[in-house]
Amino acid sequence: MEKKKIEDTEQGVVPAVRVDRFGFVKQELNSPDCLVKSKSAFEYGREERRIRKWRKMIGVGGSDWKHYVRRKPHVVKRRIRKGIPDCLRGLVWQLISGSRDLLLMNPGVYEQLVIYETSASELDIIRDISRTFPSHVFFQQRHGPGQRSLYNVLKAYSVYDRDVGYVQGMGFLTGLLLLYMSEEDAFWLVVALLKGAVHAPMEGLYLVGLPLVQQYLFQFEHLVREHLPQVGEHFIQEMINPSMYASQWFITVFSYSFPFHLALRIWDVFLFEGVKIVFKVGLALLKYCHDDLVKLPFEKLIHALRNFPEDAMDPDTLLPLAYSLKVSKRLEELKQEYEKKNGKLAESVKQKQQPP
Repeated sequence: MEKKKIEDTEQGVVPAVRVDRFGFVKQELNSPDCLVKSKSAFEYGREERRIRKWRKMIGVGGSDWKHYVRRKPHVVKRRIRKGIPDCLRGLVWQLISGSRDLLLMNPGVYEQLVIYETSASELDIIRDISRTFPSHVFFQQRHGPGQRSLYNVLKAYSVYDRDVGYVQGMGFLTGLLLLYMSEEDAFWLVVALLKGAVHAPMEGLYLVGLPLVQQYLFQFEHLVREHLPQVGEHFIQEMINPSMYASQWFITVFSYSFPFHLALRIWDVFLFEGVKIVFKVGLALLKYCHDDLVKLPFEKLIHALRNFPEDAMDPDTLLPLAYSLKVSKRLEELKQEYEKKNGKLAESVKQKQQPP
């Protein structure tokens, strides 16, 4: 027996790693994502009933979805805000984003982009692959199935939309999708988001100069001052602006640094209701930590804004607070204000770039 253990070690047999329910290697045994709580019979029963409700709402392969959304939009919205069952998440994400329709309308396109086209971004993608969810078992193996899938989707998109090409933040967005669906499905969901199949196009997050990020940060800064005047005033005094802490929130839709269980719940709502949930969650975080933030000097403030406390990251605490904030009307007003201020400059730059 002892000899067998030694031989295994010499041959490089890797001991089994402990992973959480989402596939991330466990770092801290007491972190929220890592705790595997034993469910009671009542909780299992409740979860089963919830899944049955969702299956009835979706229909076989999504056949009843559009009809149900038209008939009972408020029920759909309420259920999505409570969280999509994990076993159905990939399919529901495709249905609510419009990506399933894009896939059906474009047979063979993804394969063509992956196999027959070349991209100027290939080396950049290869360089960044290992930085995407490095603690997840699917993406850990060098040149393994996860890294290959991630490369294929990012390369395909960089060919599909050469104006956007590839930007590093796209890796986390795509990686998250690949944990719930196939390469081709993930590709069309990225297309749906960036080209605006259901909501406003988000390709400006990744265009040169990140124009949409600049707009979002402008909107967010004003919302902070209006919803949380003390925090807004303190940020002005300490010369803190949203680009110092919130850019990644928008570029990766919280998939980069947020606890995974919270990121998933945000994505459920984001794909159905649009980007306003990113603003709401950002404001809710600042509101929850309000009393601490207004006391901190610059250095500690920056650290706090990048490392929120564990209790603030509880979906059942944070999300109801986010849902209570009303921002839609003000976001539209601020968008128009931003375009008015920056539109003429953008147009003049555009004209200069055009050949005479």
